[in-house]
Amino acid sequence: MSKIFVDACLRKETPYTPVWMMRQAGRYLPEYMEVRKQAGDFLSLCHNPELACEVTIQPLDIVGVDAAILFSDILVIPNEMGMALKFVKGEGPIFDKPVETEAEVDALLGGEEAANRLTYVYETIKLLKQRLPEDKALIGFTGAPWTLATYMIEGQGTKTYNICKKMMYSNPELLHKILKKVTQVVKFYMIKQIEAGADVVQIFDSWASAIEPSKYDEFSWKYMVEISDFVKEKYPHIPVIMFPKGVSAFIERGLVYGNFDVFGVDWGTPMALAKEKLGNKYVLQGNMEPCRLYSKEKTTECVESLQNIMQGEGHIFNLGHGILPDVPVENAIHFVKECQRVSKK
Repeated sequence: MSKIFVDACLRKETPYTPVWMMRQAGRYLPEYMEVRKQAGDFLSLCHNPELACEVTIQPLDIVGVDAAILFSDILVIPNEMGMALKFVKGEGPIFDKPVETEAEVDALLGGEEAANRLTYVYETIKLLKQRLPEDKALIGFTGAPWTLATYMIEGQGTKTYNICKKMMYSNPELLHKILKKVTQVVKFYMIKQIEAGADVVQIFDSWASAIEPSKYDEFSWKYMVEISDFVKEKYPHIPVIMFPKGVSAFIERGLVYGNFDVFGVDWGTPMALAKEKLGNKYVLQGNMEPCRLYSKEKTTECVESLQNIMQGEGHIFNLGHGILPDVPVENAIHFVKECQRVSKK
């Protein structure tokens, strides 16, 4: 088993601080684009275990990270709940019929029934476990219920979240109904990823910052904790990573709680603050600003700063969000080598 990475997540002694890159399948890699062409379109790539396996492994072979993150997409969940999904070039993911009423929520598949439909994800994990080196961890993942709900309600990506937030303040009961239904699907989805072979699972809340801090627990965090509790009760040895993006104020107020192992720190949150508030409870992951990867000098500067703050104690090197598609591959390799260099001092 990928002992070093898993042990680091569980705060066990390791020979060095492991590193991984928060961008699944290396979409900054030319090799990824070649496989994407074979698939025809993005969703077809997600549905093809052989090709999804190939692009998951690419960053390990090329960049040298300690863990791979499963190639898939967070929106396969509402898609398999019954919402028609398409990816439009230049626009991103689109649901033709967003959820607007209680009856539409009731009509969606829920729980284990919906999770059972994600067979291509589990097949990809099984293939990966056959092909990954034993010293490399496989990270499964899901979008948080709030992030998934934003797409389901808005119908696509949004900068304002006005439809979601209108529902939050004018009809919170309907929003909670959506969040509860999605949460039940995600619980089983995480368990089935683990049973297929995932060494670690992560819950991303990419759009956490859209919620004001005083409402964040009610409409997002408590659902993430519910999922984590469910996973840890069944598989206590499997590390769970929580990554809510843009919640520095929530952290500063001491509002983070729950039974999980690793807290992903976004690049807008000072690592020193995260260490002060959370370092005695959770292993911290992150948090270099991804755009620093455009400069090797600025990358090294940040890596050394993180090492000085954390001193290798309860820390996993990573970016503070996803790597951008136009980052030179050699710069990504430089980041990994610098993380490995300073962690061995």
